[in-house]
Amino acid sequence: MCEYCGCQAVESIEKLTSEHDTVVNLIGLVRDAHGAGDLTRVAELARHIASVLEPHTEVEEHGLFPALADDFPEKIAALEEEHRVIEAVLAEAEHGTPADPRWPDRLLDVLAMLRDHILKEQDGVFPAALAFLSTEQWETVEAVRARVTAPVS
Repeated sequence: MCEYCGCQAVESIEKLTSEHDTVVNLIGLVRDAHGAGDLTRVAELARHIASVLEPHTEVEEHGLFPALADDFPEKIAALEEEHRVIEAVLAEAEHGTPADPRWPDRLLDVLAMLRDHILKEQDGVFPAALAFLSTEQWETVEAVRARVTAPVS
């Protein structure tokens, strides 16, 4: 993944990148389980990916993306649409292994999209954020992160 621009020195970007790394590793496990025909494991891993992406997406969509939307409206809108597609396929496994025999292949397709999506964020969005965001906008990103990772009481 990207390491050339220095954006990972920003704690918010480092956390988002770490979550990307976790998801990429999980995608590899999904491929292995799919290849072994273990659809129960595939669904379990889909739920794990969804659990990593839920707060991650909140930070992006309520912290990072709004700060970049005026400068890059089409790109941000496309990334948000990809989030919805990815979430929809992952959500099919929310309560167990989906009965639809086409779901595992749809999942693999959406996970390939997710890998490309991650590269777009790391090679485009994160460096742009480093260049464009003000201190106040970074504080907003951090406030969203604190809200979505706060312990539930």
